[in-house]
Amino acid sequence: MPVYPVGQLNTAGLQTPGVYIQVIPPKTRVINGVPTDIYGQVGVASWGPVNAPTLVGSPTDAVALFGTQQVRKYDLASAIAIGIQLGASNQRIVRVTDGTDTAASVKLMDAAATPAVGVTLTALYSGVVGNTLSAMIAAGTKPNSFKLVLQRQGFAPEIFDGLTGTGAAFWSNLANAVNSGLSSVRGPSQLVTATAGASTAAPALGSAVAFAGGSDGAAGVTDATLIGQDGMVRKGMYALRGTGVQVMNLVEVCDATQWPGIAAFCAAEGIYGFTQGSVSASAQTVSTALATAGVDTPYLKVLVGDWVYWQDAVNGQSRLMAPASFLAAQCAAQAPHVSTLNKPIANATGTQRMAQNQPYSGAEIGSIVGGRLDVIANPSPGGSYYAGQTGRNCSSDPTRNGDNYTRMTNFIALTLAGAFGYAIGQNQTPDLRREVKSAIETFLLNLQRQSMIGNVNGGPAFSVKLDKENNPDDRVALGYMQADVQVKYLSVIFYFIVNLEAGQSVTVQVANNPR
Repeated sequence: MPVYPVGQLNTAGLQTPGVYIQVIPPKTRVINGVPTDIYGQVGVASWGPVNAPTLVGSPTDAVALFGTQQVRKYDLASAIAIGIQLGASNQRIVRVTDGTDTAASVKLMDAAATPAVGVTLTALYSGVVGNTLSAMIAAGTKPNSFKLVLQRQGFAPEIFDGLTGTGAAFWSNLANAVNSGLSSVRGPSQLVTATAGASTAAPALGSAVAFAGGSDGAAGVTDATLIGQDGMVRKGMYALRGTGVQVMNLVEVCDATQWPGIAAFCAAEGIYGFTQGSVSASAQTVSTALATAGVDTPYLKVLVGDWVYWQDAVNGQSRLMAPASFLAAQCAAQAPHVSTLNKPIANATGTQRMAQNQPYSGAEIGSIVGGRLDVIANPSPGGSYYAGQTGRNCSSDPTRNGDNYTRMTNFIALTLAGAFGYAIGQNQTPDLRREVKSAIETFLLNLQRQSMIGNVNGGPAFSVKLDKENNPDDRVALGYMQADVQVKYLSVIFYFIVNLEAGQSVTVQVANNPR
């Protein structure tokens, strides 16, 4: 009784009598939406891989992977902390350098009368965090053995115990243990790499030796460094390609000449990019820069250069930080149909304008809207708290200039793009068409049930067409299958008008009007 996956048995050419079983997968396919909370950031750090997207999901991850917060421009650790405080706990972090970064190292010597280098230990990553490492060789737990203790300040030590061998063999075994691990005992070091030296003598025991020479390579970093380069070797922003990032913040990038490149990258990847004007840049200045840059797209949000104060608990001071680091993180933490408009930013303690006791007037917010910008300010429509004031991207199209348009369009498009790759290579049959159409409709119906899409006045929220009318024979013959999908987003309320008629002579009439 042979068993075949469906499609592998030629049922029109059977000759041998018998029972043939074809296993058919379920015809009802279920689509799960792509994650919308993946938040990409690019900047400088004191530890961690360079130009390699790295997952950070907690404050512990942040410190372990990229070091502690530094008071400097483009600092990743600070932007990561701001994001985590606002609920952005699924971050993809790219560290950049100016190319002068170095990894700390130390030489472990033998106990000979004229000491020779037994092994050179080099920090796994460049940066000043490497200068907080130390190494020590001591007697091992087992008789006639040694152990290597690697310590990073503030973290549990790495211990390689049970190292054996004499002379050059010992140093070779130590280097192999550090680089490859100790069989089932422990894996390779997450702090250093090792290179055996020329020593043929026993190791010197008992005293920890500090690493030195590590540097961040941050002094020469510019806005262009964070943009990076595309191609076979991707750097900076382009290292986020294909990572599933939905919201992006290039930490403290303000150069308007870079905005077209950022916008093009975001449009190609389905990302909502955030940026801002330089410190103290007015709405008029930033609006003019946006117009000069020629950027008119829903894939980029530009904020006024009214930077935000944040209490840095690590360095014990209130710091002026880029507004995009706050609003981008908040956007990533929200569902894609939710606007950033009027949502409290809990960790903002002030802005430049508020520090000068100059809150924005209604006319000024109106000009910011007209300039296709956003700004973090206090008070907000809902009360005395800091929040985004316009909820708009930098598109001039009023049907596409809301946060929800960009986020929902990216969400739905990327979900559908990732769901139907299985159809490529299959024959176009009525069953396949029905299967695909049904899957799309079920996905959109789920969005409607969760109030992520809909028609508030009772009309249909979506439609899906995939039949002979939009797939004529001449197109099908060329290998095309086309689905036409329409989705109606829920509208974000920007203006609430209340018509009040009041007075002693008013005649009140109550009617049961439909909603």
